[in-house]
Amino acid sequence: MKSESEALFVKQLKENQNIIHKICRLYTSDEDAHNDLFQEITIQLWKAFPNFRGDSKFTTWAYRVGLNTAITLYRKKKRTIDTIEFDSTFHKVTQDDYNFEEEEKLKLLYSAISELNDIEKALVFLYLEDKDYTEISETLGISEVNARVKMNRVKGKLKKILNP
Repeated sequence: MKSESEALFVKQLKENQNIIHKICRLYTSDEDAHNDLFQEITIQLWKAFPNFRGDSKFTTWAYRVGLNTAITLYRKKKRTIDTIEFDSTFHKVTQDDYNFEEEEKLKLLYSAISELNDIEKALVFLYLEDKDYTEISETLGISEVNARVKMNRVKGKLKKILNP
């Protein structure tokens, strides 16, 4: 039973690791920090996986765990957390190469987003991922109306930043 759960986790992680990369890109500024945060989010997902009930989609749950991990680590500027050993060679999980050159095209947008607070960053990220307001509100733990209001305010902020 345990190996089935591990296999399911590894399969889901492989299929959805771009979610983690996008979160890392949003909250880090260099490749080393990106890789560190990727590892921390993966560890937190692994630790939380036994509690994943399937009430929401795996991606929604992964967004929530990933964003909470990123916000917690970088808000407190604390880079060490308790970890458990995860033998990736046993599961043959490999981290796909991430194309940083492609990301350079988005540098201006990320620069503007970096001026937002942590919750606003998460809101924009989910919006850019084409998540509906129901899923955004569920992921961030706020009401759907609050998500809409915050998003309208953030759009105004981004317009001012991008068009001074």
